[in-house]
Amino acid sequence: MSYLEYTVKSVPSGIRKVLYMNWPLNLLLISVACVGFLMLYSVAGGSFSPWAEPQIERFGLGFAVMLAVAMVPIWFWRNMAALAYLLSLLLLVAVEFFGAVGMGAQRWIDLGFIRLQPSELAKITMVMMLAAYYDWLPSERISRPLWVLLPVAIILIPTYLVLRQPDLGTAILLVAAGGAMLFLAGVHWAYFAVVLAAGAGLVTAVFQSRGTDWQLLKNYQYRRIDTFLDPSTDPLGAGYHITQSKIALGSGGWAGRGFMQGTQTRLNFLPEKHTDFIFTTLAEEFGFVGGVSLLTLYSLILVFCIATALATRDRFSSLVTLGITVTFFLFFAVNMSMVMGLAPVVGVPLPMVSYGGSAMLVLMAAFGLVQSAHIHRPRQK
Repeated sequence: MSYLEYTVKSVPSGIRKVLYMNWPLNLLLISVACVGFLMLYSVAGGSFSPWAEPQIERFGLGFAVMLAVAMVPIWFWRNMAALAYLLSLLLLVAVEFFGAVGMGAQRWIDLGFIRLQPSELAKITMVMMLAAYYDWLPSERISRPLWVLLPVAIILIPTYLVLRQPDLGTAILLVAAGGAMLFLAGVHWAYFAVVLAAGAGLVTAVFQSRGTDWQLLKNYQYRRIDTFLDPSTDPLGAGYHITQSKIALGSGGWAGRGFMQGTQTRLNFLPEKHTDFIFTTLAEEFGFVGGVSLLTLYSLILVFCIATALATRDRFSSLVTLGITVTFFLFFAVNMSMVMGLAPVVGVPLPMVSYGGSAMLVLMAAFGLVQSAHIHRPRQK
């Protein structure tokens, strides 16, 4: 045992857990959050209100939540996975009856001090439930049809409830993250081949049915597809968001126009500049260099999370860490693809940068699970 290891083991248990935390990961999370504070300050015209100040407070609360979750042994969270999943389902059902409406969607529960979005919680509790299920299931049963049906139901139930809100972006993330969990758990590739083939067939049928007696979608839904493929067909309507986003991205150039100097943002041409399209604001003000710098921070977070998953020895810790890593990746990959016109505009925020309370708190709690797995992993005597 080295002198450093001896010193760490000689301190009280609580302090030792803090020292055992993955502090490089914490510093990366703080760095990304600071990028968000900076951009929210910019889009408000050089003011901490109305977005930057609440975001700083939420991050502080979220960091405290992460520390609290990290201090609890990972086996406790495994035992709580089913309860957490059921609670998130109950909250999704409660949205149907008591949910607050915003921008044409009913997605939030107003608690007074915060508007809770249960769909954000469902992303993490679903990962926990699937990780606990495959931790319990013997390996020889993983690919048997009967034992594949239950995790599929675990994925589809919250997906259906989220689609009713409606929230297509979160529903897509739930299905993608759930599918990734099944793949990571070792479900046979043939199941995924069947699903992909069925999906390709459905897309083909949708396009082939247009204008026929058996048309599968409404005319307005086909117009949305047309707008995604070519935003110039409706530049002042459905294509306005992505058209302005592309203008802002292009005007940023290599090094950007400068902090608080973006014309699309300052003149309010760019919609939702503090939430879904905040990456466009970053790219306009700091250019390609700023965008790649943020992407590098995100990539390093993925690397440290994957390293934690590989270092743990129990199946639940590994699966829940990888599941959270995949979910985090889908967050920023879908958002960046959306604002660049590579994916439809589905309302997915940029993690820890976009303004929002539920997303920030839930994501920090998820990283608390990653830290718990890191702290409580077996170490050499």
